[in-house]
Amino acid sequence: MIKSIKENFEPNKLIRNIEICVLVLLVAVSAICFAIGFKKVGSYDGELTYVGSLQMERLFDEEDYDEDSTVCDVIFESDEKQMVVTYSYEEYEELDIESITAYEYVMEDGNSLCFANENPTNEEVLSAYQQVMTVETMPIFNGGISALILLMSVALILCYSKFFTTYEKSWFITIMVLATFVSVLFPEESANGINGVVIMLLYLLDTFFNILCELLISKQSRYNFLVSVVVEILEILICVVLMYRFATMVTTLFFWLPIDIASFINWTKHKDDQEDELTVVRRLKGYQEVLIILAIIVWTVVVGYFLSGLDIQTDFFGGNRNLEVAIAYMDACASAVGVANGLFIFFRLREQWVAWYICAILEGLINIVTGQYVLLVLKLGYITNTTYGYIKWSKYIKEHKEEKLTLL
Repeated sequence: MIKSIKENFEPNKLIRNIEICVLVLLVAVSAICFAIGFKKVGSYDGELTYVGSLQMERLFDEEDYDEDSTVCDVIFESDEKQMVVTYSYEEYEELDIESITAYEYVMEDGNSLCFANENPTNEEVLSAYQQVMTVETMPIFNGGISALILLMSVALILCYSKFFTTYEKSWFITIMVLATFVSVLFPEESANGINGVVIMLLYLLDTFFNILCELLISKQSRYNFLVSVVVEILEILICVVLMYRFATMVTTLFFWLPIDIASFINWTKHKDDQEDELTVVRRLKGYQEVLIILAIIVWTVVVGYFLSGLDIQTDFFGGNRNLEVAIAYMDACASAVGVANGLFIFFRLREQWVAWYICAILEGLINIVTGQYVLLVLKLGYITNTTYGYIKWSKYIKEHKEEKLTLL
């Protein structure tokens, strides 16, 4: 690996020095952000000053619990101040109030904390402080995470400069800069008890490895499948954390992971005669395309109907049942196209880029309706690279003798 890095290291001394300076700067920014964030979170000293009581209104839209819930967090708000009161499900069922009297305290650092009782315990104070600081430090931690992911991107380009063309390097860095920029502008809220910072980290890692995988596919490199395994693991984690898109999660677990391994082996057996890094690619016939489209439609209807009937509780959709059903059908269609795409890639077929177009559009719509704006940058990367990959593969097929297609 070290030998490979040396062979592909940026040959231009000026550009190499600039990239190293950028790396050092990103390391410093990331370290400073994390240092400030952890210092703020750990600055609790236990000193509180009582301010007085105030009336807070209950936010009913934030609630969506059933008998399977062990704890129910009810949020009360007044003048941008919030208080979270945790009830058991039995207490929640009997809760018949629209507002509550809260008791406000101020800490030495100026942060305001509100409690449901006038004399809170140390545990209640610490919990309330952590909730306040989680919101306050989220942009700082997101900045640190963004700098860290951008650091990985620049380091990759620096170490494998000769492997990528100028366009590919520019595309890769542009997508990552956009992703990190959007992550700071649109921070993720916590969901299902998972901190929004953790969710954003998963999103950015997913973006990094996804666009790297896409770029390697467009270059007809079999190593894309090794990166793809990391992508699948990340996307399973995202589905588990957010408790949604179970069709995609199951497809990823039982189809994508095995097909990645099988595809790596198959691509390795079909190297280009002139260039060892390239894999021989080809295209589908018309009747095969029609059969695949029909299979996708059937899968979407059947799996979408099944998923829409499941009673899965998640606070990610804010209790909007119609949105959950719509996402279920879109998820089913995306998973069906994904399966077709996986088979196209395995058989080294150019039509996999068409499937990528469809997947990118469906995924983009899901990201818009669910507010996952940072992942829209990934879809922009999909669409632009899909165009690039389709052109490259078409050019290769035209210049080389096409293999006879045998799917058996």
